Amino acid sequence: MRHYEDEGLIVPGRCSNGFRDYCQSTIDRVLVIRSLLESGLPVRLIREFLPSLTDEPGVGTDVVCAEFLHEVQRYRDRLAARIAVLSAQQAALDAYLEKPAVLISDRRLTLT
Repeated sequence: MRHYEDEGLIVPGRCSNGFRDYCQSTIDRVLVIRSLLESGLPVRLIREFLPSLTDEPGVGTDVVCAEFLHEVQRYRDRLAARIAVLSAQQAALDAYLEKPAVLISDRRLTLT
């Protein structure tokens, strides 16, 4: 919770003794944050759009939510591209592990 506070994602109240006081709305906000983080979204994106996702609906929230969904789609597309690259690398390693001696003899090094 302190990390979320340090990142500017939550602002807990304080008791008279200085302890943090987490009201139900803050706890609900933390649940949203955790869900978004577990989905792989970066803190930067969560911080930018969190108020429109957790606060009461108001003027312009439809636009902000549309922007958020657009950013999530862009992030997902970048993630899919990374997965494709990693899958190709994994396939290359699998091929090497299946026939390492053949691959080594096929790739003779020429030193000049």
